[in-house]
Amino acid sequence: MKTKSITTLLIAGLALSSCMGPPPPRQIAYNSPAPQPMGVDGSWVDPNGIVSTFQGGTFSTRSTDSNTLLASGSYTNQSPTLVEINMTSLVRKTQSRVNCALVSPDQLNCTTDTGSNFSLRRKI
Repeated sequence: MKTKSITTLLIAGLALSSCMGPPPPRQIAYNSPAPQPMGVDGSWVDPNGIVSTFQGGTFSTRSTDSNTLLASGSYTNQSPTLVEINMTSLVRKTQSRVNCALVSPDQLNCTTDTGSNFSLRRKI
């Protein structure tokens, strides 16, 4: 009787194991790099630490020590890599136009309407 019971159990075990398919494939997690920002929206800093912010067509520049508003205005994307800023300096009480070229995802090279040049780096 023992042989019959063992045989029955082996057959039942084989029948059950044949119903089960292979295990699902393992999911592999890849550490992909963070996506590069597109356009100029976000915060940018000049070599003196002054922070300029571009957000939804609005431009502002603030001091880093007291967060005082130094300049404000608007900007327009002329192309994916060219931006025109119309701003008012609250310090000098003047209006000016600045053209900036996005030369890399983290650098803007700008020229004022008087011919001065400056660069901004994306703030991370």
